[in-house]
Order: sequence, then C-alpha cells, then structure tokens
Amino acid sequence: MNPEALERLLARAESVLARWEAALPQPLAAPDWGASVAFRYRKRGGHGVLEPVRHVAHIALSDLQEIDDQKAKIQRNTEHFVQGRPANNVLLTGARGTGKSSLIKACLNAYADQGLRLIEVDKSDLTDLPDIVEVVAGCPEKFMVFCDDLSFEDGEPGYKALKSILDGSVAAASPNVLIYATSNRRHLLPEYMKDNLGTRHGDDGEIHPGEAVEEKISLSERFGLWVSFYPFSQDEYLSVVAQWLRYYGVPDAELEAARPLALVWALERGSRSGRVAYQFARDYAGNR
Repeated sequence: MNPEALERLLARAESVLARWEAALPQPLAAPDWGASVAFRYRKRGGHGVLEPVRHVAHIALSDLQEIDDQKAKIQRNTEHFVQGRPANNVLLTGARGTGKSSLIKACLNAYADQGLRLIEVDKSDLTDLPDIVEVVAGCPEKFMVFCDDLSFEDGEPGYKALKSILDGSVAAASPNVLIYATSNRRHLLPEYMKDNLGTRHGDDGEIHPGEAVEEKISLSERFGLWVSFYPFSQDEYLSVVAQWLRYYGVPDAELEAARPLALVWALERGSRSGRVAYQFARDYAGNR
C-alpha cells in the first residue's frame, strides 16, 4: 500500500473512532453552579446534562395559605438541612393542586441565600441518580433532588434506582443531598385488590402481609418524612382566592363580589384547591 493510500485509510479510521467515542456514554460534568439556584437534568444525545434554570418561579412561603402544618414540617426539615444538621428525605402526597410542588419551590427561594440548590429530575432519568449524587458530593452547597408528580408502574427501572439511593446502596448517602418528591399516590405504585390475596391470617390472628404489598410500601417507607395534603374546604378555598386576588392588586372592596364567581369557577373545575384559586385570581384580575 502506498503512503498516500495508507494516510487516507488512517484518516477514515480516526474519523470512525471519533464518531464511536461521541456515541459512548460520557461522565456527567458539573455545570456552572453560579448560573442559577435551580437545575434540570436532561438527556442530550444520550448524554446527561445539568442545565441551569434561567427563570426560577418567584413564589414565597408567605404566598402559600391554608397549609400551615405542612409548611412548618417542610420548612423545619429544610432549615436543618441547610444548617448541616440531620434531615430527612421528604415525600409529599395527597390532593392535587394543594401546594406540594409550590412548597418545595418556595423553600428553595427562602434558603437559596444559605446555599440551597435544586436539581429537578424526571422519573425516566432516575436511573442516573448515582451519577448526579457523585457530581454534587464535593460541593459546599446543599442540593434538593426534586422529583415532581412521582408514580411508578410495576417493573419501571427508576423505582429500584430510587430505592437504592434513598436507603439500600452499599455507598453512603451524601450529606449534601436530599430527595424531595411529590405524588398523588401515598405508596407511589398502583394498588390492586389482587395484592391482598397474598395476605394470610394465622390461627392466633396475626396478619402476614403478602410480598406484593410489602414491595409496594418499601419505597415510600424509605422517605423519612411524610407530609400529607388534603382537599380544601369552601372557606379555605375562598381564603386562598382572596389572598391571590390581593397579590394581583384587586382591592378589598371587590373581594366580596368575587366570591360567588370563585365558587362557580371551582364548581366548573370540580375541585377546590390552591391551584384552582390561583387560576381564578389570574382570570379575574386579567378581566378587570
């Protein structure tokens, strides 16, 4: 083979190798932590990337009404976390639209100046949690890994990955990382009547739960702090409506006239919640 042909062959081989290397999984790189207080984990071309969130929701703890008990629990746990004291992974469950996700965002805004950061991870990417934890383990900041509206179907890979990172991996959990997850399902998995078929009753009355039931509660049990949210009563709903109307500059003199309209709005939506109250207030203020 003449030298020119050999050189062309080597060039093609190097080009093929470069394309193969680009296709191979790459180690997760740390982003510019100063670019934002919140980040999203995304897959780009098969590679994981931590992208800064340029416009973080400006919601404050004082904006969230009628969930004072839940707010106190989450705020206390988060405060312990940023202070370097023992704190728990958190599972927020219950009625939709009652402020679960908003409460986490409000805590981020409240404690960002003390070094709190948030990384949002989709359910489909939970298998990459160990890589994310490894990247942030050496950082001085404290990181909430936020999983919103979390639920699993049987056999999904993210389920076991989350179990492992919460409590079960041979590696110790990083002290600057906590999982904050929201869900409408208390045990994160669908529950069926057939699950009870594995339950046996002993002669002495002792109950032996079936393995299917044990598996379904094993993930939620690994969250140290459970916080439950409940549907609003009519008075609670109207109180939140008034709060958001004031937020949008509606004078107190108009609040009484807005009440029946707010009730009709909730009736049409089939729900009385903080989210529905917020949406009504935006509509009402926009139509003034």
